[in-house]
Amino acid sequence: MRKAEAELLASFEQALAAGQLHMAYQPKVAVKDGSLVRVEALVRWDDPMLGAVEPARFVPLAEQHGLIDDLTQWGLRRILGQWLKWRDEGIDTCIAFNISALSLQSLDFPDLVERMCRALEVPTDRLVLELTEGATQPLIKLMDTLTRFRIKGIGLAIDDFGTGYSSLMQLRQLPFTEVKIDQSFVADIERSRDCRLIIQSITELAHGLGLTATAEGVETMHQLRLVRELGCDVVQGYLISPPLEPRALKGWKAKFRRAWPAMIAEEKLALWGDIESDALSEGQV
Repeated sequence: MRKAEAELLASFEQALAAGQLHMAYQPKVAVKDGSLVRVEALVRWDDPMLGAVEPARFVPLAEQHGLIDDLTQWGLRRILGQWLKWRDEGIDTCIAFNISALSLQSLDFPDLVERMCRALEVPTDRLVLELTEGATQPLIKLMDTLTRFRIKGIGLAIDDFGTGYSSLMQLRQLPFTEVKIDQSFVADIERSRDCRLIIQSITELAHGLGLTATAEGVETMHQLRLVRELGCDVVQGYLISPPLEPRALKGWKAKFRRAWPAMIAEEKLALWGDIESDALSEGQV
């Protein structure tokens, strides 16, 4: 292990043990009416020496060095406790939390999560576990574990769909409840006919399988209106809200409810007539 990596690992292990990590929560809203349907819990680590450390740096280290279960359990305890605080404030929403495929290798993991929910009296249907698409190759071997989560009422979302390794057969076989369309498609939706077609196709596929389709990375009003016209059910991104501190959610919810009508006020969009076909499509015979 390189010195820099070893130092980062030691700092992370200390931060985890000392409770120096915290959560931020990014709202997701229903496209039909702008109502809050869930928040995604995002782990944050602000180190005194290193500054803000991205999860892309410390999560792989946790996976490689046996700390991922401790991180996952810390995160679950934190978000379930936060759900109770929000409930007491009159906010009844779902919380989504990313988990590692490695945690699913433990056969009693679904039972552990259920016990944690019961201990705090949090309904299991208020929890959604998110998995990245690249992790679904080994996940197909963990069908029993994933199915047990669904039996217990816990939702399962496939994250960053469209960029990883999942086949359509795996999507059909695995018991997901939600497909999150990767933000790279949303980012190009205003100028790319192909991206619009991909989003529409994924959304129709999700609906055909009885799943919710969520558009990630929505940052402009035009993107919001386009994914709405293309049939997405839920949207998430900086246009809706950046990740928030827990205490800010109630105020955001009231403010966003007032802003929503103006965000979708334009007339129906011409989805296929305002842009040229992509260069690759133009070259086809």
